[in-house]
Amino acid sequence: MDDWIALTVNTSTEAVEAVANFMMEAGAAGVQIQDSADFDHEVITKTGEWLDPDTVPHLQQGAAVTGYFAPHTHLGELKQNLAARVAQLPSFGLDAGTGTIEVDAIAEANWANEWKKYYHPLRITRYLTVVPDWLDYTPQQAGELVMRLDPDMAFGTGSHPTTALMLQALEQVIRGGEAMIDIGTGSGILAIGAKMLGVDHVLATDVDDIAVKNAESNLALNPVSDIHVIANDLLTGIDDQADIICANILAEVLLPLIPQIPERLNDGGTVLLSGIYYDKETVIKQALADVGLTVVADWHLGDWGALKAQVVVDE
Repeated sequence: MDDWIALTVNTSTEAVEAVANFMMEAGAAGVQIQDSADFDHEVITKTGEWLDPDTVPHLQQGAAVTGYFAPHTHLGELKQNLAARVAQLPSFGLDAGTGTIEVDAIAEANWANEWKKYYHPLRITRYLTVVPDWLDYTPQQAGELVMRLDPDMAFGTGSHPTTALMLQALEQVIRGGEAMIDIGTGSGILAIGAKMLGVDHVLATDVDDIAVKNAESNLALNPVSDIHVIANDLLTGIDDQADIICANILAEVLLPLIPQIPERLNDGGTVLLSGIYYDKETVIKQALADVGLTVVADWHLGDWGALKAQVVVDE
């Protein structure tokens, strides 16, 4: 039986999303992320027990992104192309980390389950817990909302600081009955969480067709409705109006998005943005100010930040 190829790029926390995207564009059948920043959170075992992150073997610094590639992949060409793209990360303002690439072989019978051991139920907010679909889990308190995800494409599982920040922000902002647009939905985790918290309906978009399918699959795992997922580039061509517009994407993508937001935002509406590394926060705040949006709150987790912005009318 031919072995699958596990190719790992050692990088930084801020670059994991970009490197994971490189892997998928290169043809990876799945992506696994090990990020030292993930262990800033509490972990809940599949039996519902709280687990001290310090007792779990994990990276102490930086991150490692592993892509799984089919047998007979042209390894030399693959490594060369990935190395070239990783080398370009600093030009996008991202720390490449060591940028080293490692290769391993995994028996075909084992590769599909190899990454599952890294996922556990994860309490993200006061009410929201993310549970991998293959695990049994019993809510630990009244009012706990369980989101089930199959993270096999690594488009967002709740473990990354930016996703946690956005879910915490949504929990604070949502009052019930809002219309929301989720830009760069990935796994659909923000749309699902928002619907569980009381949003009336969600338009979820992603430029990546694979992400759209992944989001649709995750929607089917949860008792939610009135979430419409489409492939689309930011807000281009979108006619919907929203009370909440959220986006958890890299700052380089937020910058062209921000000028599109005011036209789609209802009066009194709220903008939530994350995916913002600490050295990009000033630029994003200025871009919001340039279109009449004022940052009224911010949250931080490690080196990552999230912003809440609104149109502030002077009395």
